[in-house]
Amino acid sequence: MDLIQLEPIDLIWGLGMIAIAIGLSSWQRLGLELSLAMATGRMVIQLMFVGYVLAFVFALQNAMAVLMVLIAMATIATMTTRNRIGKKIPGLLPLVFGSILFCSSITLIYTNLLIIQPETWYQPQYLIPLAGIVLGNAMNGAALAGERLVSTISSSRVEIETHLSLGATPQEAVAGYRKEAIRAGLIPTLNQMTVAGVVTLPGIITGQMLSGIDPLNAASYQILIMLMIALTNLTITMLITQGLIGQFFNHQSQLRLP
Repeated sequence: MDLIQLEPIDLIWGLGMIAIAIGLSSWQRLGLELSLAMATGRMVIQLMFVGYVLAFVFALQNAMAVLMVLIAMATIATMTTRNRIGKKIPGLLPLVFGSILFCSSITLIYTNLLIIQPETWYQPQYLIPLAGIVLGNAMNGAALAGERLVSTISSSRVEIETHLSLGATPQEAVAGYRKEAIRAGLIPTLNQMTVAGVVTLPGIITGQMLSGIDPLNAASYQILIMLMIALTNLTITMLITQGLIGQFFNHQSQLRLP
């Protein structure tokens, strides 16, 4: 079964749904008209640009081109995560970039070389989509865990300093806060794994079925992707929270808030 190609006129008809949404917002005086229009414009421009770039990279079949795309994706994910956690925290940018790069690379190497085993390790058909999914979820998990840990430590100064004065190490003083932050970063992943296939059909399985792939094969790929996301999110939340703790204490184990 061949995929039904969407023509420009089809996308124009698709924009009619946003026109309806803007009309409803105006009718209910929600004030979302400009936001909907701007978000739609950005989305269309970004996706069309990405589509042309990936079409070029897919046709090129070059390892360096694929790596450049992956590094660009990791850099954008790093900047977004850093901005959500807090720009004033010293050393946060290299911490986030190193964590995202390390955790995503481990998961992708394991999956690509041990499970999928494409003809070439840099085959963009597999590596780029999988990297995009892993990086996007790693970004969200790291941001949620980092935000939770920073806000909790900032609002619990008295409790932490009390533990330190009683002889606790910095790691012991914030161990409970770190566990809660890691759990917070994993909640969306666990929820997604719990309802996948029962309440929702995730994007990958939907896209593959639209392209004509056998539903069982699409489900197998979705299971693999969910397992990749779970491993990546757990490891990155562990690294991010561990690294953030080091930024909140000096060499004398004294609490310092940025």
